[in-house]
Amino acid sequence: MSIFARIATALDGLLDTMVAAGELPAGLNRTAVTVEPPRDPAHGDMATNAAMVLAKPAGTNPRALAELIAERLRGLADVETVEIAGPGFINMRLDRSAWEAELTAVHAAGPDYGRSDVGKGLRVNVEYVSANPTGPMHMGHCRGAVVGDALASLLAFSGYAVTREYYINDAGGQVDVLARSVHLRYREALGEDIGEVPEGLYPGAYLVPLGHKLATQYGSKFVDAPESEWLPLFRKAAVADMMDMIRADLALLGIHHDLFSSEAELQAAGKPEAAEQWLRAHDLVYDGMLEAPKGETPEDWEPVELPLFRSTKFGDDQDRPIKKSNGSWTYFGADMAYHFQKAQSADQLIDIWGADHAGTVKRITAAVAALTDGKVRFDVKLVQMVRLLREGEPVKMSKRAGNFVTLADVVNEVGKDVVRFTMLTRKADAQMDFDFAKVVEASKDNPVFYVQYAHARIASLGRRVAEAFPGGLPVPDLSRFGAEELDLVKQLANFPRVVEAAANAREPHRIAFYLYDLAASFHGWWNLGNDQPDRRVIQADDAVLTATRLHLSAGIGQVIKNGLALMGVAALEEMS
Repeated sequence: MSIFARIATALDGLLDTMVAAGELPAGLNRTAVTVEPPRDPAHGDMATNAAMVLAKPAGTNPRALAELIAERLRGLADVETVEIAGPGFINMRLDRSAWEAELTAVHAAGPDYGRSDVGKGLRVNVEYVSANPTGPMHMGHCRGAVVGDALASLLAFSGYAVTREYYINDAGGQVDVLARSVHLRYREALGEDIGEVPEGLYPGAYLVPLGHKLATQYGSKFVDAPESEWLPLFRKAAVADMMDMIRADLALLGIHHDLFSSEAELQAAGKPEAAEQWLRAHDLVYDGMLEAPKGETPEDWEPVELPLFRSTKFGDDQDRPIKKSNGSWTYFGADMAYHFQKAQSADQLIDIWGADHAGTVKRITAAVAALTDGKVRFDVKLVQMVRLLREGEPVKMSKRAGNFVTLADVVNEVGKDVVRFTMLTRKADAQMDFDFAKVVEASKDNPVFYVQYAHARIASLGRRVAEAFPGGLPVPDLSRFGAEELDLVKQLANFPRVVEAAANAREPHRIAFYLYDLAASFHGWWNLGNDQPDRRVIQADDAVLTATRLHLSAGIGQVIKNGLALMGVAALEEMS
């Protein structure tokens, strides 16, 4: 248990004691009570809002309640001083032994430092990527893939039972277009001059190998055959081939899903019909007509009775059709059934979507609320597009894809770690520029370099210490820490808090922000030795001090490594 968690648990116990003593009424909601660093470090090491949160429901004055709580906090072994600020905030300073113990805890926990059971084993389905199986992954998919994967890792580290899911959109018209595009390449493989790829088909060269494969398999059998004979066959082959390509592209980023769900299989299994039946049984679907479009009514519009989901009951702007006039399912109808299926085996659902899908959030949220009776939490994380640049100039084309830059192109040029870290350096819903020149720059302005360099520096210390002290080092003496060293330990102690907050907010970018700040603090401490030799980690004439500073450095390295692991980024031992 981290120091912040330990103090928070102790505070909770003190509040229980106060309830037993009649100083607080029983049954108060404490979920908003926090223990966290104060905004101004000059105010202390930790602050709690307990008195401010509990005073009103307890029917007392915040300041008076703060006095009672503060008196009990002063009795805790780790607490050195307690002060009350303003109307009732409580600031604490901890004994330095508490911080020394926390550094020991970092080393003892190793790769598990920051891990928690805050998720209490709740089942969370994280669905991400889910790109149409029509070609290789492009950079429009990359950011959502990284955000989703990092979020899944973060939740698993925080005690949730996580399923990583990819939804294959293989039932729409785009898959028929794919099959026709493959048929064109099949004819080309058999010697036909296809000329320029017709408008409306996929032009990318990535379909050429599949065309050759099908030509070898079937010969000229389907060259002049009616479309009805070859379309289902080519569609199945194309989807399978594209999914193999997508899995390979994702593997370049270190991304692997637990489950791939097919929209076509979902529909073939009658899942949309089952969802509709359930909704009708609960009076949540009715047959009615949509309102005419606002403004000038299109000539082809006519009132048609359709099955409509009562999404307005759940906060949506209007009721939504689940079927088209021809009897086929709408995108919403199919998606509704898919989420119904997912909710059968999950306590929480998280979807990672591109920002262009923002308009569908309300209706799917309404559907999940209806189909689960509000018992399954549903979150959508919208991810903005990434603008690709090379020294400030837009990059648009790919030789393989024909009209977009592929994920593989980018990963092969700059590396997995650079791509993953960079994708997490901004909030998911903020626009992002990815400049090929800047993301490989060896400077403080490049977060991935700056953080990895910190870890590499620390790793180098171990090698240099082994040379300077071939007989080994004595036990560290943490009493020799100065103020700068204790501040670094305090920063380390925040890592479990950051992990928990990031998991609760579904925001993995917080880990990247924390690591950058930690790296900056470490580099600042390291650089003190440039002008002051006595501040360097390795002191040839003082083995104990060397061991002590190395102990701190290794603790920082461990936390950096743990944070990078959550992001799916390697902690480099050396950098060229």
